[in-house]
Amino acid sequence: MQNGTPDRYWSRTSALMWTMFALWVFFSFVVHFFVNQLNSIVILGFPLGFYMAAQGSLIVFVVMLFLFAKRQDAIDREEGVAEDR
Repeated sequence: MQNGTPDRYWSRTSALMWTMFALWVFFSFVVHFFVNQLNSIVILGFPLGFYMAAQGSLIVFVVMLFLFAKRQDAIDREEGVAEDR
Protein backbone atom coordinates (compact mmCIF):
# COMPACT_ATOMS: atom_id res chain seq x y z
CA MET A 1 0.00 0.00 0.00
CA GLN A 2 1.61 3.22 -1.07
CA ASN A 3 -0.92 5.80 0.13
CA GLY A 4 -3.00 3.95 2.70
CA THR A 5 -2.98 1.01 5.00
CA PRO A 6 -4.15 -2.47 4.07
CA ASP A 7 -6.90 -2.19 6.70
CA ARG A 8 -8.24 1.03 5.20
CA TYR A 9 -8.14 -0.40 1.69
CA TRP A 10 -9.97 -3.55 2.75
CA SER A 11 -12.49 -1.53 4.75
CA ARG A 12 -13.37 0.57 1.71
CA THR A 13 -13.45 -2.40 -0.64
CA SER A 14 -15.56 -4.42 1.79
CA ALA A 15 -18.03 -1.55 2.23
CA LEU A 16 -18.43 -1.28 -1.54
CA MET A 17 -18.89 -5.03 -1.84
CA TRP A 18 -21.59 -5.18 0.87
CA THR A 19 -23.40 -2.19 -0.62
CA MET A 20 -23.52 -3.87 -4.02
CA PHE A 21 -24.61 -7.13 -2.41
CA ALA A 22 -27.48 -5.36 -0.60
CA LEU A 23 -28.61 -3.76 -3.86
CA TRP A 24 -28.39 -7.13 -5.60
CA VAL A 25 -30.56 -8.78 -2.90
CA PHE A 26 -33.07 -5.94 -3.12
CA PHE A 27 -33.47 -6.11 -6.90
CA SER A 28 -33.26 -9.93 -7.02
CA PHE A 29 -35.68 -10.82 -4.26
CA VAL A 30 -37.38 -7.94 -2.47
CA VAL A 31 -38.77 -6.26 -5.57
CA HIS A 32 -40.13 -9.58 -6.83
CA PHE A 33 -41.86 -10.32 -3.51
CA PHE A 34 -44.01 -7.24 -4.11
CA VAL A 35 -44.84 -7.81 -7.78
CA ASN A 36 -48.60 -7.79 -7.22
CA GLN A 37 -48.50 -4.48 -5.36
CA LEU A 38 -46.15 -2.98 -7.97
CA ASN A 39 -48.51 -4.01 -10.78
CA SER A 40 -50.88 -1.23 -9.69
CA ILE A 41 -48.29 1.26 -11.02
CA VAL A 42 -48.30 1.46 -14.82
CA ILE A 43 -45.34 2.85 -16.78
CA LEU A 44 -45.56 3.14 -20.58
CA GLY A 45 -48.52 0.77 -20.56
CA PHE A 46 -46.75 -1.98 -18.60
CA PRO A 47 -47.34 -2.82 -14.96
CA LEU A 48 -44.24 -1.97 -12.93
CA GLY A 49 -44.09 -5.44 -11.35
CA PHE A 50 -44.04 -7.10 -14.76
CA TYR A 51 -41.43 -4.64 -16.03
CA MET A 52 -39.12 -5.16 -13.04
CA ALA A 53 -39.41 -8.93 -13.31
CA ALA A 54 -38.86 -8.99 -17.08
CA GLN A 55 -36.29 -6.25 -17.68
CA GLY A 56 -35.86 -3.78 -14.87
CA SER A 57 -33.77 -5.95 -12.58
CA LEU A 58 -31.49 -7.01 -15.44
CA ILE A 59 -30.87 -3.39 -16.39
CA VAL A 60 -30.08 -2.55 -12.77
CA PHE A 61 -27.58 -5.45 -12.59
CA VAL A 62 -25.70 -4.22 -15.66
CA VAL A 63 -25.59 -0.67 -14.31
CA MET A 64 -24.37 -2.04 -10.96
CA LEU A 65 -21.50 -3.86 -12.69
CA PHE A 66 -20.25 -0.66 -14.31
CA LEU A 67 -20.66 1.35 -11.10
CA PHE A 68 -18.82 -1.29 -9.09
CA ALA A 69 -15.92 -1.37 -11.54
CA LYS A 70 -15.66 2.42 -11.65
CA ARG A 71 -15.82 2.81 -7.86
CA GLN A 72 -13.37 -0.03 -7.20
CA ASP A 73 -10.94 1.49 -9.69
CA ALA A 74 -11.22 4.81 -7.85
CA ILE A 75 -10.53 3.09 -4.52
CA ASP A 76 -7.52 1.29 -6.03
CA ARG A 77 -6.10 4.54 -7.39
CA GLU A 78 -6.64 6.44 -4.14
CA GLU A 79 -4.95 3.69 -2.14
CA GLY A 80 -2.06 3.34 -4.58
CA VAL A 81 -2.73 -0.22 -5.75
CA ALA A 82 -4.15 0.49 -9.20
CA GLU A 83 -2.84 -1.50 -12.13
CA ASP A 84 -0.91 0.50 -14.68
CA ARG A 85 -2.53 0.77 -18.06
